[in-house]
Amino acid sequence: MARKLSLTHLMLLALTWRGTVVQCLALTAGSPAVDPPEDLLISDPGHLGHLDISWSVPAAVRNLTPECARCVYQLEYFNTNTGSWSAVRTARRSYRAQFDLMKDVRVRVYTLLDGPCTNSTVIKSQNYTEVVRRPAGTGVVGTEVQDFLCVYQNMKHLECRWRRSPKTPADSLQSFYFWHRELDHAEECPKYIMLGGVRSGCDFTDKPLPDFTDINFCVNGSSPDGLLRPSFFSLQIQNHVKPEPAQLHLHVEADQLQLQWERPAGRVPGHCLDWEVEQNQEGPDGKMKSEKVNVQQTSFALTSVHDKDRSCFRVRSKLSKYCADRSFWSEWSQPACYPEEEAVPEPEPDLVLVYVYVAIAIIAMLVVLLCVGLVLKVRRSRKTKKP
Repeated sequence: MARKLSLTHLMLLALTWRGTVVQCLALTAGSPAVDPPEDLLISDPGHLGHLDISWSVPAAVRNLTPECARCVYQLEYFNTNTGSWSAVRTARRSYRAQFDLMKDVRVRVYTLLDGPCTNSTVIKSQNYTEVVRRPAGTGVVGTEVQDFLCVYQNMKHLECRWRRSPKTPADSLQSFYFWHRELDHAEECPKYIMLGGVRSGCDFTDKPLPDFTDINFCVNGSSPDGLLRPSFFSLQIQNHVKPEPAQLHLHVEADQLQLQWERPAGRVPGHCLDWEVEQNQEGPDGKMKSEKVNVQQTSFALTSVHDKDRSCFRVRSKLSKYCADRSFWSEWSQPACYPEEEAVPEPEPDLVLVYVYVAIAIIAMLVVLLCVGLVLKVRRSRKTKKP
């Protein structure tokens, strides 16, 4: 009985090996061509540019056993932010990527095989499957928003502002939506910024947003002439930080002018700030000379101090390139000058002149009262003589 079972197992293994060999011979015989994936599809789940890409296994590969070949896919899509193609290799048949919906979405996929049937050599399909998704192009032409800008104020809250297009009808109503990976669906602006009775921005003070995450925005709207053209944007808020201005102090030590300031309070890390010091010096001829110096620390020293030449200093900061891809300069601090301007005392009024003015005013009032009294007396005397 055991002998019969062993013979049966050997026959099954032989049949399996024979089928595998046939598959391998069919794959490697002739040219090593492999078909590209099929049914490439781009779908929009409503995440304002975060699209789903899916495809299916090519028909020629479906009949292959996993032991014969391992199937991998190379996805390539055109990245409008960098202006170049991005490539990803994955064993899955789906992928998610970020796109600008105001531009063409271009995606293509290759098939790659590797395994015993390919002699452990990666075989890539000579052709690819490609899909191009055009922008919707709906809405009144020329009504896209202009000058869209988001500023992460001292890493406390985000403010996004925009300007209406001159072609936008006066009675239009614009709406602002946002989405990131922590949200199931796009949400509307929590608090609109109004300018002249028109929505011109969004304030996220009561709605914190995550750092180092792509956040998608969309500004659309409606008007009596029809829908407005939507505008789409994507950014990471840590690249839009604007620190608060610092407090600058001056003092002199051993013929050196010491400048010191404190970094702004908040979530901005102190080691992430680059500083710029501006010195405006007034020469003997009255002309101003300006000079700027970049420093890493929160202090700056001048070795020579000239009491005759008055200098004024300001300081500002922004995030360094090691903490963010880009950043906004903070506002300049209040200027601090050396030497300080001496307050010129106001001249004290002459007390004698004050007394004279008071006396004249009193005498004038008495004269007026006497005149009024005389006039009243004359009128009374005339009335008594009239009968």
